[in-house]
Amino acid sequence: MTEKILHANPSKNRTPRHRAREFALQGLYQWLLNNEDAATVVNHIRAAHGFDKADADHFAVLLYGTIKDSVALRAVLTPLIDRSIAELSPIEHGVLLMGAFELKNNLEIPYRVVINEAVELTKSFGGTDGHKYVNGVLDKLAPQLRGDEVAADKRRLNAG
Repeated sequence: MTEKILHANPSKNRTPRHRAREFALQGLYQWLLNNEDAATVVNHIRAAHGFDKADADHFAVLLYGTIKDSVALRAVLTPLIDRSIAELSPIEHGVLLMGAFELKNNLEIPYRVVINEAVELTKSFGGTDGHKYVNGVLDKLAPQLRGDEVAADKRRLNAG
């Protein structure tokens, strides 16, 4: 699978939150490949073209939080994936970490939005079918981290 090269030019017509996720993914990609500390990554990304259109606060929460909690996030993801973490592409790895972080910590964002954003990021930057893989993993993780919300959503769908 060929991944699209991450660039510092976020997608056009995207919300500031989506742009924050794009930049956070770029930061996670840099962190995963170069093993740089979070502050170095943040400073590099904040200087990128187009960053002014991103939600800077959401970016910082996502990037710092995902890096800080990466060991625990990998622990909840590992039973749900069909290969070792090391075998994931850096894009899938970064998107799964960030998606797991948002599911766990950003309860104000509906779980379906978190999963959809992760899928869109993977479609934009990942390999050909990476978005399907990310969708499947986060769809299994959502009931573990957002059980009440997922159950209420299923009840609403079954009632209607």
